[in-house]
Amino acid sequence: MAKPNKTSPTNQGVEDFLNSIEHEKRREDSFTVLELMREVTGMEPVMWGDSIVGFGKYHYKYASGREGDMPLVGFSPRKQSLTLYIMAGFDQYDTLMSKLGKYTTGKACLYIKKIEDVDMDALRELVKASFEHMAKSNKPG
Repeated sequence: MAKPNKTSPTNQGVEDFLNSIEHEKRREDSFTVLELMREVTGMEPVMWGDSIVGFGKYHYKYASGREGDMPLVGFSPRKQSLTLYIMAGFDQYDTLMSKLGKYTTGKACLYIKKIEDVDMDALRELVKASFEHMAKSNKPG
């Protein structure tokens, strides 16, 4: 039997977590992204594990049998950068990414060093499009 996902919703307070971030700029940027995601999704945030702030959730199951739940969109203030969890696969992804500014990417991750490095309108649209795409593509769990 496949192991369950370690990252699951907790009762930890989102604002308590964000206020505990030592790096002042990362903390400020995290609150900015929190409000952006709250506005775009119309949902309240939930802590996933001990370091991911997530909005909504969907269920996934891989061919290997591994399955679990994850947020539709989310973020984590990591030491090196602010990590946003968004998915590609929607029509305007490439266009929005070209307008975004300074960032790097990984698999389903968008890394931002400082919020000033990105265009906030493009970021808002990117989060909104990813959230809507994930909500439509996956049955919320």
